[in-house]
Amino acid sequence: MTHGEKPQTHRIDMDTPSVARMYDALLGGVNNYDVDRQACNELLRIAPSTQLLARNNRAFLRRVVRVLAKDYGIRQFLDHGSGLPTLDNVHEVAQRHYKDSRVAYVDNDPMVHAHGRTTLAENSNTIVIDADMRATDDIFEATEGFFDWEKPIAALFVSVLHCLRDTDDDQDPGAMVKRVIKRLPAGSFIVMCQLVSDEPAVRDGVTQLMAEATGGTWGRVRERDEVRAYFTGLQTLEPGLVDVVDWRPDTPPPPPDLRATDWVEWGGVARL
Repeated sequence: MTHGEKPQTHRIDMDTPSVARMYDALLGGVNNYDVDRQACNELLRIAPSTQLLARNNRAFLRRVVRVLAKDYGIRQFLDHGSGLPTLDNVHEVAQRHYKDSRVAYVDNDPMVHAHGRTTLAENSNTIVIDADMRATDDIFEATEGFFDWEKPIAALFVSVLHCLRDTDDDQDPGAMVKRVIKRLPAGSFIVMCQLVSDEPAVRDGVTQLMAEATGGTWGRVRERDEVRAYFTGLQTLEPGLVDVVDWRPDTPPPPPDLRATDWVEWGGVARL
């Protein structure tokens, strides 16, 4: 089911790249258009490891959900900027451990909603919320009666914070994170990772490309210290803040000579 749907906003723009569709293309999906693939090709020109990072990020998401469900008993997940449904969605991973696990997906991309209505129609323990991930009040209101707010919730911000611009108000990604943390029940978790680079040319090149491709609606590639600031005052789970391939890997992570050198997905998990 879809919450907060606004029909007038749900025209799929096939002429402008969509972050959700580009991610789908990088993962080898079919729910994308030529304009998305062209933008991905430009990204790969600037940062050749882009496709590898997308796959590493998806694997990290699966591991995080599995660990939180299996080892910490989490049965409620709030997935901000969820993107298009693909193999092993959050609810599929969580419900393997607890069939009654509940997942609320948040996205404002019209194609995400079109597929969400179809994919999740028969799963009563999932909802899709039509909202910008920064609309915290609207999102939490939409989950009333769906989540049990007396029990822990895992709030996911996986590879989405770089989609948000820095601002001087409550729309700033750091302000949004603090707002969500204040609303979560005790014992909840927050998962955050985003694209970072030590190379100014990569940070500036990707940021400019994505800003132009999306009509100025994208954020920027950041540095590790900036992401670390999002976790200020939080207790991170082992192994702390890392390249996501090093977060509790199922198999030995790649050696240094086989790792991306241009940029990485970097972050971790914290318990409230």
